[in-house]
Amino acid sequence: MLTTLNTSYTDTRAADLAWALGREPLPALAALDLELKGAKMQLRLLGASHQVLLEEERGICSETVACIPGSSTPLPLGVAKRVGDWEYEFAARVEVLSPGSFEGRAQELLALVSDHPHGLAGVFPGSPHAFTALLAQHHEGQVHWRTWHAYPQDGQLVATRTRVGVRMPAAVSAN
Repeated sequence: MLTTLNTSYTDTRAADLAWALGREPLPALAALDLELKGAKMQLRLLGASHQVLLEEERGICSETVACIPGSSTPLPLGVAKRVGDWEYEFAARVEVLSPGSFEGRAQELLALVSDHPHGLAGVFPGSPHAFTALLAQHHEGQVHWRTWHAYPQDGQLVATRTRVGVRMPAAVSAN
């Protein structure tokens, strides 16, 4: 799903993004509700930021990547931790592209996400290459999502990848 976000473009630097796990739902400009093999998800656009809410019989997981006032947790390159009965893995990278490469990559990502049944993308008025996009899937008992936050004025594209899966119990050794 592709939408135009009815807001000004305010999160204007990739370096201002922060990561948080377990935050309450924040006001969203657009949202997409999904059900993926028993897992309920909500993909949420928060301006040039995102929040993913995942609910399953084992519990709830909330991921936020946004310009969070007062946050002391910058966007990490990677996180791996336990969340209840789940294993949570997060990775982020910042790509710096030339203007021509940036435009091509932006068009490619927007086409991929907007045409996907589990995708949500929001573009900002006045800049067709300023966008936030999310894409979710369920694969082999795990929920995965990818996000992209575009900053055309700097040629920066922040890409994140998250995987949440059931923690496997340690094997019991037979002695």
